Amino acid sequence: MNIIKVFIVDDSAVVRQVLTQLFDSTAGIKVIGSAPDPIFALQKMEKEWPDVIVLDIEMPRMDGVTFLKKIMHEHPTPVVICSTLTEKGAEVTMQAMSAGAVDIITKPKVNLRHFLEESNTLIIDAVKAAAHARVGKIKSMPSSTEPKPKQNADAVIAPSHLKPLSETTDRVIAIGTSTGGTQALEFVLTKLPRTTPGLVVVQHMPEAFTAAFAKRLDGLCQVSVKEAETNDRVIPGQVLIAPGGKHMLLRRSGAQYRVEVKDGPLVSRHRPSVDVLFRSCAQSAGPNAVGIIMTGMGDDGAKGMKEMFDAGAFTVAQDEASCIVYGMPKEAVKLGGVSKTLPLNSIPELIVNSSTGTPLSRASNTAE
Repeated sequence: MNIIKVFIVDDSAVVRQVLTQLFDSTAGIKVIGSAPDPIFALQKMEKEWPDVIVLDIEMPRMDGVTFLKKIMHEHPTPVVICSTLTEKGAEVTMQAMSAGAVDIITKPKVNLRHFLEESNTLIIDAVKAAAHARVGKIKSMPSSTEPKPKQNADAVIAPSHLKPLSETTDRVIAIGTSTGGTQALEFVLTKLPRTTPGLVVVQHMPEAFTAAFAKRLDGLCQVSVKEAETNDRVIPGQVLIAPGGKHMLLRRSGAQYRVEVKDGPLVSRHRPSVDVLFRSCAQSAGPNAVGIIMTGMGDDGAKGMKEMFDAGAFTVAQDEASCIVYGMPKEAVKLGGVSKTLPLNSIPELIVNSSTGTPLSRASNTAE
């Protein structure tokens, strides 16, 4: 078994101590060093380079974003951001995600030790997912199994054998993604015109960070981007992003589509869950929907995409070559719910074509 070598860069001695104990007690993970700031970290990492770096944002001598950009330029390495749950922290973290970080670990300003110990499963999952990320010259590592049983979408939205209503011409684009998804979404959304059909998006991200993520994208895109709220209408030129810590469902209201944001258990180990969004799209939109599953660890969204496919939706999986982590798309293809596999740079064109009358053939799953 390959051992994941981790280096921790955080100015909090408590964080360094607790994370070191957590990782060293986890099979398959070994902490090879830690440092209170990036300058010390660079000196230590020259002796042995890690597979994954866990990086704080606010530190003395050099901030985390500057260090991250330096790493990505000189020695591309999967980086997991360890960020504070504040508005300022969320905004800076989004800069780090855009610069190439693959995931986020959150931490409060108080009760750090208790929080980190209670969140150990999420932290370990983040590091394992990062170790599989292909960042620059980093190659994919073999997939690891997820040991704990998972809830499926039944826990939030009941399955339905009824055909979805179709007396509307409104098209809905549903996107689900996880590790590496912030960069992939930025690539796709910044290329869409204002006439694009309404989009609903689940990006696995902690609570308090999705608002900053939506705000950042809104400033970069022609389309409007916002964190979703219950009863928001799905309209052309607007992207609704599921809030961290909440599920988002598509609902039909007459000839219109709206979203519902709700609490609920973790589904496929996530909240928001792509499976929940995709099932609701299958039930509410059927053939009027396009489902797109992109880079991410695990299998969230695979079952929901198969339900969309069976309901008549056109479904797309990002191809392996362009994924940071080819997990979620791979599982969707294995279940037989994917109409077509496409590279990331072809996905914006497909979204645009979905509103222009260009036929979307569901005959076979072929890469272009």
